[in-house]
Amino acid sequence: MDNGLILWADDEIDLLKPHILFLKQKGYEVVTVSNGRDALDAVLERSFDLIILDENMPGLSGLETLSQIKLTRPEVPVIMITKSEEENIMNQAIGNKIADYLIKPVNPNQILLSIKKNLHSGKLVAQKATLDYQQEFRNISLSINNAASFTDWCEVYKTLVHWELTLAGADTNMDELLLLQKIEANSAFSKFVRKNYEKWVTTDEHPLMSHEVMKSKVFPLLDAGEKVFFIVIDNFRLDQWRMVKPIINEYFTIDEDELYCSILPTATQYARNAIFSGLMPVHISKMFPDLWVDEDEEDGKNLNESPLIRTILERYRKRYSFSYNKINDSAGGEKVLQNFANISGNDLNVVVINFVDMLSHARTESKMIRELAYSDAAYRSLTESWFKHSAITDLLKQIAGLGVRVVLTTDHGTVRVNNAIKVIGDRATNTNLRYKLGKNLSYNPKQVYEIKRPVDFGLPSPNISTTYIFAANRDFFAYPNNYNHYVQYYNDTFQHGGISMEEMIIPIVTLSKK
Repeated sequence: MDNGLILWADDEIDLLKPHILFLKQKGYEVVTVSNGRDALDAVLERSFDLIILDENMPGLSGLETLSQIKLTRPEVPVIMITKSEEENIMNQAIGNKIADYLIKPVNPNQILLSIKKNLHSGKLVAQKATLDYQQEFRNISLSINNAASFTDWCEVYKTLVHWELTLAGADTNMDELLLLQKIEANSAFSKFVRKNYEKWVTTDEHPLMSHEVMKSKVFPLLDAGEKVFFIVIDNFRLDQWRMVKPIINEYFTIDEDELYCSILPTATQYARNAIFSGLMPVHISKMFPDLWVDEDEEDGKNLNESPLIRTILERYRKRYSFSYNKINDSAGGEKVLQNFANISGNDLNVVVINFVDMLSHARTESKMIRELAYSDAAYRSLTESWFKHSAITDLLKQIAGLGVRVVLTTDHGTVRVNNAIKVIGDRATNTNLRYKLGKNLSYNPKQVYEIKRPVDFGLPSPNISTTYIFAANRDFFAYPNNYNHYVQYYNDTFQHGGISMEEMIIPIVTLSKK
């Protein structure tokens, strides 16, 4: 059994023979030297998997040897062993990116544990994650079958996201099985939505939904005398939130980390306008027709967000000052940062961040972006990288310095599609791939969720015979004309507007200064 090649440098190496024998019995090949100079020569001659250095050696010290090793073999993990507990030595070692730091005397099992942690942790984590998921598989299936409320589905989705992140980080062969379980869950979730959605939008018996976010999450903070930044990241899924959560946790305490339900269609025009107005889309179109843009109009669908915010403040008699800023790119982010001193004096500051939505659309249109975000894991990683280095992190640092409250959320999520469904519509039919509305739609009703009375579901009806249809699971709508090209172009892209856990079950988080 060959577990790896180890170099051990210690001026008292003869006293460590029992330790070395123990490691050899565990399958490691151990090369020994008694000083730093010999250690450097050995590193130049052979490729070691791991190096153990004594800090207190004659000639070159352990720290000096470490610095030289990092110049030639920076990728090799180094474990430093020392008799000294001086903090300065510890800090220098950590600054040189050592893998571990052990204080003498050490026993063989301590050494073995450190070696396993640095050489075999990936394999061990993968084995443990695989075993744990296999054991949990049946319980998840039972949860899917027994889910009877939106809260139940939130728990199912959180569990699936947990395992998605765990398995992706552990390099297991369980990804395909988990994907099948997600498909099973989304199929059951879409049936649940079809059965309950009308009740949600017509009665008081419903989960927190888009049009209630301001009233339920923002106004109570303002009424308590807090200043609030309300940040809406367009198209931001739960798994993406889980990836950036540790970054935010550096600057804020997370007071609430919840999920709520996006209205249908899970598209910016509907869901985000509902958030800012506190109204379902049909009521926006009736009460403020100048602020609502129908699908067949060429005007931008989200140009009236600031006026919509003003309407909800006036309707609830909230005399709070507010600002509205939309960040579409790094220049927009810099502009907000430069103007931060002016806007931060308001009671309420609303910031819309469009990057994730732009990334989703760019992935469809750009071959390069599709390669960068070829999978859900890569899409999450790209989001995390953007978040770390974007103006949003700088903005959050500035906000943290003020000690104000933050409500962070999204309008909807997105799902990767791979199953085309044929639909026929006239020229006035909208272009979204996850929902369609029109007066002359032709489709298989068994394949979609159809709404023939839009007004009863809180949706505008541009024509008396308008019907809305929604794709579920991983389906998307395709026209018969040039069907194969259309399907090939949009297959495996991220889309939104329809019914899935990823699109409808979305994060809303309340933050305060640490």
